[in-house]
Amino acid sequence: MEIPPVSPLGEKDISQPRQQWEENSQEKLDSATQCRQQPGDPPTETLGQGVSPDPASRSPKNLHEAENLVAGFEGDSDKAHESTCEMPGSLQAPDLWYCPDGSFVKKIIIRGHGLDKPKLGSRCRVLAFGFPFGSELREGWTELTVGVGPWRYETWGELIEKCLESMCQGEEAELQLPGHSGPPVRLTLGSFTRGRDSWELEASEKEALARQERARGTELFRAGNPAGAARCYGRALRLLLTLPPPGPPERTILHANLAACQLLLGQPQLAAQNCDRVLEREPGHLKALYRRGVAQAALGNLEKATADLKKVLAVDPKNRAAQEELGKVVIEGKKQDAGLAQGLRKMFG
Repeated sequence: MEIPPVSPLGEKDISQPRQQWEENSQEKLDSATQCRQQPGDPPTETLGQGVSPDPASRSPKNLHEAENLVAGFEGDSDKAHESTCEMPGSLQAPDLWYCPDGSFVKKIIIRGHGLDKPKLGSRCRVLAFGFPFGSELREGWTELTVGVGPWRYETWGELIEKCLESMCQGEEAELQLPGHSGPPVRLTLGSFTRGRDSWELEASEKEALARQERARGTELFRAGNPAGAARCYGRALRLLLTLPPPGPPERTILHANLAACQLLLGQPQLAAQNCDRVLEREPGHLKALYRRGVAQAALGNLEKATADLKKVLAVDPKNRAAQEELGKVVIEGKKQDAGLAQGLRKMFG
């Protein structure tokens, strides 16, 4: 709701002595100036997982995108602060909350009440508007359960779940996404039931949920959706990583599967890291050795790639995938050597 502008000074009785009129005017002018110069309101309560809405807490990789997303908010925020100072008791300027992974920025339109937020198992009554066609989220009021249901496996589902976990009851917010050219999408959290944090779950419950996520991830991978599969494997790993070491052996399979997804998604650095986790537990894991070799080749680390692929072929000499990949690495190495030799000839010839 727009707030009509209010004059910071107001009219004065001309019969007042000039000195008193000047003193009162200066006091109000100073007060208005001080209000306009006040810093932004403190951010709302964030997730209980060490999440900070401060832009500095975001990774440098996503900093530029997030700043671009909120560039249009800053002017409105300044105006809202002026109105706040001129009319006591009016609504505060909307807050911004930055998702830690840089996937979206949340602009709080109406603040919720209380401190509790949805957790695993919370049934949320949600009002959604502006989501693009194909997001599988119908407009209007709907019920979503955090951590349960096929709605979570799509890109928009993951974003909605992250947003809900940061909202209080009654909160209304807009979401700005990097690369999304359409108007902001809007979510309202009408109500939710009490859920549980991961540390409140028994080990058997965590393992059961992880198996469900793994099974769904495998379905998505076979259906040609490595991004959706990676989200499922990642959620399963987050559940199992909270168990005491060494943890269940299923972690090895999840890291290996996640590496396969990341190779298809063009993320060789992450793929190599997940293969490292597998090989720490099982040094002879052939799939992890092969995938790490492919990842190292993509990163330009040809010697490391050659070493991993040769280990695979030493155990399985007929592995055609490893043979082909090693052949590519050898050809690329020869090209690099030829380029280096040509550069040296130019330098010393």
